[in-house]
Amino acid sequence: MRASIPTTFYLLLLLYTTTTTTTTVATPPRSAKQTAMAESPSSPSASTLDPHQLRALQFLHIPTTQDPCTTSTCDNDTPFRHLLTLRLTDCPSDHRLSTTTLSTLSTLTSITFFNCHIPIIHFPSSLTTNLHSFTSINSLQRLTGVFLSHFHNLNHLYISGDPIKASGIHIITSNMKSLKTITLYNTHLTGYLPKDWNPKLTHIDFSKNKLKGSIPTSLTLLKNLKVLNFSSNNLIGVLPNSLGALTSLKMLSLSSNSLSGPIPGSISSISGLIHLDLGSNQFNGVIPEFISEMKELKYLSLENNKFHGVLPFNASFIKKLDVFKINGNFDLCYKHSISLEELHLGIGRCDKHGMPILPPPAMNTPSSSWVDVGGGGDENGGDDDVVEKNNQVHVNRGPNKVVLGVAIALSAMVFIIIFLVLLFIC
Repeated sequence: MRASIPTTFYLLLLLYTTTTTTTTVATPPRSAKQTAMAESPSSPSASTLDPHQLRALQFLHIPTTQDPCTTSTCDNDTPFRHLLTLRLTDCPSDHRLSTTTLSTLSTLTSITFFNCHIPIIHFPSSLTTNLHSFTSINSLQRLTGVFLSHFHNLNHLYISGDPIKASGIHIITSNMKSLKTITLYNTHLTGYLPKDWNPKLTHIDFSKNKLKGSIPTSLTLLKNLKVLNFSSNNLIGVLPNSLGALTSLKMLSLSSNSLSGPIPGSISSISGLIHLDLGSNQFNGVIPEFISEMKELKYLSLENNKFHGVLPFNASFIKKLDVFKINGNFDLCYKHSISLEELHLGIGRCDKHGMPILPPPAMNTPSSSWVDVGGGGDENGGDDDVVEKNNQVHVNRGPNKVVLGVAIALSAMVFIIIFLVLLFIC
């Protein structure tokens, strides 16, 4: 099996290879300075940026010695052009936004805050209407669901590391009819998953929050969904049987919840699945064989669950994966194979009944030891009790004969001395 790759890196890579719209919101900035960033090179034009927007950039401490439209996305209006994208990065501690400044920049369609720890203010309606992409990474303070719900025309919403005060996700997304991708990562969100979803969604990431309840069946109606990540929440219940209807899915991550039940057989219909993470839940039953037939699969984690039976994967399937995790399933075992033993899977071999062979106890246990069956007989004499269990022999060793003789002799001497003392007194 090839070297493991970090999950977060894989998620970002998958997002960039599967979404059709390129944005700059999901990656850290390349410069520590605040700059107005372009998503693509702007077309050449003799006109310069609107003077009012130039003053707004200066108020935001963004250099304007060079025409921002030479490096940023601007429209082609005459006589003055207008900014379409803006990125604020590593804002100074005394940095403040103003409604007046934002009104001047109401032509923006994309705004990104990265590492700008500033309080939010009222966004003018002209700006909230124009914005198609809104990103805040470790930045805006005191975010609320009501504030975010005002951005009706968003295609992309990305919040990471900023707590959001909201009574549920529904209040944020209910009016976003054009939303395609949404990431609310580590935002302290509580409540339940919504039952109504925008059918245009291709990317959903609500990982590392405090969401509870079960996964609604209505989620499986999202035919265009490519990424689904609900990991590190408090979700319970079983997976919908119709989960296989998400035939466009490339990544499914539900790890670190309290989900239970078997893996639905319908998942076999998701032939293009690359990343499947069901680790650290309470899934049970046998692991379905169809997983080994998923040709595109590169990341598979089923660790720390309650699966039982025989592992249905051979060494060739496991070795083609970039990441494979199966440890922590104590009733799961694999059929004896030298090639599988070399992979150090973290589960035991199966005995002839298909049950895991118990591992030996710690080597520093003085009273007993485990010996494999077929070792050629008892090497410890006839004083040991031998019990066979799961094709292994448990040898109970008796006390050392010399030590036992000395103990008996000392006991006899003490008895005689006590007897003589009593006799003398009498």
